[in-house]
Amino acid sequence: MAAKPRVFVTRRIPELGLQKIGAACAMEVWPDQLPPSADILREKIKTCDGLVSLLTDRIDGPLLDVAPKLKVVSNFAVGFNNIDIPAATDRGIAVGNTPGVLTDATADMAMVLLMTAARRIVEGVEDAKAGRWKTWEPCGWLGQDLANRTVGIIGMGRIGSAFARRCRFGWNMKVLYADVYQNATAEKELGATKVEIDTLLKESDFVSVHTDLNAQTKGMFNAELFKKMKKTAVFINTARGPLVDQGALADALRKGTIFAAGLDVTDPEPLPTDHELYKLSNCVIAPHVASATVQTRDEMARICAENVIAGVTGGKLTAPVNPEVEGKRRK
Repeated sequence: MAAKPRVFVTRRIPELGLQKIGAACAMEVWPDQLPPSADILREKIKTCDGLVSLLTDRIDGPLLDVAPKLKVVSNFAVGFNNIDIPAATDRGIAVGNTPGVLTDATADMAMVLLMTAARRIVEGVEDAKAGRWKTWEPCGWLGQDLANRTVGIIGMGRIGSAFARRCRFGWNMKVLYADVYQNATAEKELGATKVEIDTLLKESDFVSVHTDLNAQTKGMFNAELFKKMKKTAVFINTARGPLVDQGALADALRKGTIFAAGLDVTDPEPLPTDHELYKLSNCVIAPHVASATVQTRDEMARICAENVIAGVTGGKLTAPVNPEVEGKRRK
């Protein structure tokens, strides 16, 4: 009987995925809470046929060169900024991700952050716990209304559209969006209007980011953009931390340039505990948990497992990132 293909998993993922991989492959799972160091990862994959990675693992050409048998990298994430895709393709290595299954969970999280930041929930809870809640306060913890307001969405893809649907049908919000592409479905079904980003920032009560991270969008939310928002605006980011100049955001929140912010992603992750954003009562920071539901993470694990198993056995990946590698994949 032929030996099972070897797969290294850089962190424990839900059991549904591990069971699938373990049944088909000789699997090793990194047991620690923190990811393996670059040196350890390099050592672990030297003789592997497959690799399951997370966004915290940097997968580049020099790393791939130490693993001449590696046939597939299966990223347990929708994003794949941690992987040098051209380098993998040049070496005949298939790359997979886990798209499509976390749309609703992430849209829900954006809505949770919007409501939490707009209504000053965390600030109120902390004050109550600390004994600063003395009585019913006519002017205490005043937040922003949600109903019949205007939401501006940067990036009207799957997640942006799902978030817009919640805002439109849940709170009767007017929907503006900025994107390089027109979303005719959102315009027809939600009454969404495509506008230039300056118009969106000027008119929106809530601004939610759902765009990709690339050379053009990195650091796009800077001091100049925050100054274009309403003083009552709430800024939400569930996309990628590096999209935001966090120093500029902290300054805008501290000076009252904008009302509040809700973040599920930061740069770096986690933020140092002494970071200035943690000191601001009008900034809500969650530990990158938008996809953290049982059903969503199980679905991510299933697709991730299917990708790595297909990759090591020469099959078609469920969710390929680099389909152009077909025809030159490693055998």
